[in-house]
Amino acid sequence: LMNAAVAQDVEPARITQHCDSVSLCFSKGLGAPAGAVLAGRREFVAEAWRVRKLLGGGMRQAGVLAAAAHFGLEHAETTLRRDHDNARRFAEGIQELNSPLCSVNLAAVETNIVMVSIRGGWPSPTELCEHLRAVSEEEMAETGQAVSVLLFPWSAHTVRAVWHRNVSARDTELAKNKLDFVARKCQE
Repeated sequence: LMNAAVAQDVEPARITQHCDSVSLCFSKGLGAPAGAVLAGRREFVAEAWRVRKLLGGGMRQAGVLAAAAHFGLEHAETTLRRDHDNARRFAEGIQELNSPLCSVNLAAVETNIVMVSIRGGWPSPTELCEHLRAVSEEEMAETGQAVSVLLFPWSAHTVRAVWHRNVSARDTELAKNKLDFVARKCQE
């Protein structure tokens, strides 16, 4: 919700105005260690509260978590916009590679998520992710850096990259360089 609101430059309420209920997780892009909020009709929230208690849910002394959630909400626009910018830079870097191995639809990069299309039969998305995660002696010798990039094999022809508050612009640059290295090695 918050990533969409920042990307569209609208208040979250505008996106949720036609929803019966809304759940917002504070530990995703907002950076809190835990927590979520549920909103909806009074009866719906009361029933959710009852079921949560029935299943043993609940926390004591949750003020510290609430403070972290509050901080995340206050800084959401700046933090999420930075994540979106880093994702966009990564996607643009993939396009600049002009690799026969992978491509990105830049028009589809609206938030902190980049879907990378993998062309050809090798490597598969799973194999590409394994190569991006691993650090080889050859990489160290050629680039002078040990970089491990964690992407997710999303489908038979796609990997998914997601940015969050702990991924910096420098990390993004290193990830682009690592993808370039891996793509070149896969072509050789």
